[in-house]
Amino acid sequence: MKRSLAPGIRLITSFSRDGWYRGFILFLTFLFYTAYHLSRKPISIVKSQLHRNCSTVVKPADLNITDNDTWCDWAPFDQNNYQSLFGYLDNSFLVAYAIGMFISGIFGERLPLRYYLSFGMLMSGLFTCLFGLGFYLNIHSLGYYAFIQVMNGLMQTTGWPAVVACVGNWFGKGKRGFIMGVWNSHTSVGNILGSLIAGVYVSSAWGMSFIVPGLIIASTGILCFFFLVEKPEDVSCTPPQHHGNEESGETEPLLQNSSHIDRTVNGAITTESVEVIEEHTEAISFCGALCIPGVVEFSLCLLFAKLVSYTFLYWLPLYISNVAHFKAKEAGDMSTLFDVGGIVGGIMAGLVSDYTGGRATTCCVMLLGAAPMLFLYNYIGQRSLGTTIGMLLLCGGLVNGPYALITTAVSADLGTHESLRGNSRALSTVTAIIDGTGSIGAALGPLLAGIISPTGWNNVFYMLISADVLACLFLSRLVYKEAQGWCRRAPRVRGFKEI
Repeated sequence: MKRSLAPGIRLITSFSRDGWYRGFILFLTFLFYTAYHLSRKPISIVKSQLHRNCSTVVKPADLNITDNDTWCDWAPFDQNNYQSLFGYLDNSFLVAYAIGMFISGIFGERLPLRYYLSFGMLMSGLFTCLFGLGFYLNIHSLGYYAFIQVMNGLMQTTGWPAVVACVGNWFGKGKRGFIMGVWNSHTSVGNILGSLIAGVYVSSAWGMSFIVPGLIIASTGILCFFFLVEKPEDVSCTPPQHHGNEESGETEPLLQNSSHIDRTVNGAITTESVEVIEEHTEAISFCGALCIPGVVEFSLCLLFAKLVSYTFLYWLPLYISNVAHFKAKEAGDMSTLFDVGGIVGGIMAGLVSDYTGGRATTCCVMLLGAAPMLFLYNYIGQRSLGTTIGMLLLCGGLVNGPYALITTAVSADLGTHESLRGNSRALSTVTAIIDGTGSIGAALGPLLAGIISPTGWNNVFYMLISADVLACLFLSRLVYKEAQGWCRRAPRVRGFKEI
């Protein structure tokens, strides 16, 4: 009697060597960018600790302070303009990130990704820890914290173009929306973990809220140095098909030189010249990347979509604390629901866009749905715990779904666009342009929130709703083109069924 293999062994052997490597790279890059976002989140949690309502805080017996309602705050954030100071602090990071992102893509195309990522994570860990050390060194200089934020913003730009380029090297277009939708949950997972870790220390020693995430991202940098594989060819795996051949079902490699092919037609041998497609190996220029169809539209859309997402990232815990009167740790924990919704929204956006083939339409529909949901959250979101949970999950999915789709599957699609005719070194530059433009919005959102919030949170939400509508407008031409494509295909499908 033939013995059957154990179920676990059958599962293991069902995956090819290529499949195991692809899964490993997907997991590794997921881990890397989780660490990047994990180290960004603490500042939003710590804000409500740097400036508190001191009347609710028990004053230590040995503290000899009278007639001072800001005795428990951390200078320089103990003044009435603390919200503006928080906005400047956020902007120090985000402006540096936006500027650095355009430069980062250029370096990402020309340097080994393994070294580039490892360096970026180690340096980001260093500056995150330095921010936390301000607590233990009793530093009260706004310039110190702003400088740390600027340097950390520059170091964090090493992450996104490099990990997207690495994943794009390993995965073709087949189910890219779904795969990258699941993979892109690292953004929300990082935000959630960053919130939870920071929340553990925020009320006792907020410096550890930065030091622990800093050590985590530095550790992943070491992991990257020892284990990252940039391309399938480096370990003798089969590279994915990216361009027109894959979409048309052809599997022949791109031809390197002009040639003639002898064909036999009705017994006669004829010689046909073949159109040559030469594979380019030079990194694409900045202007060349801008000329790829769709790059400008999606970049401008992401500017406004990321403005909304990052305003929530940096200000949601403080909003919940001010409006719903939660304590710092509770507000931080509650804000993670927005990111949980973002995980589901990113996966759903990827699935729908894969099925319909309409990346722009999927983004546009979700953005249009997000606008009224933001309005409702502001007005009824704090009425009960159940309402708060439901609205945070829904808003998180609708806001972060388009953002996730554009920064992953759309960037990878455009970076391997058929107009590039085989140039495999455009992915990092295209990703950097799209995310760099989005990062301008990410810088503007928290800054505007800091300026507008003293006039009332209603005005902040009107600003976010307007940004969502503008993001839709920039996609209108691409949505129209996708709709035209569906209309052209519909008669052919009906005719095929009738036959």
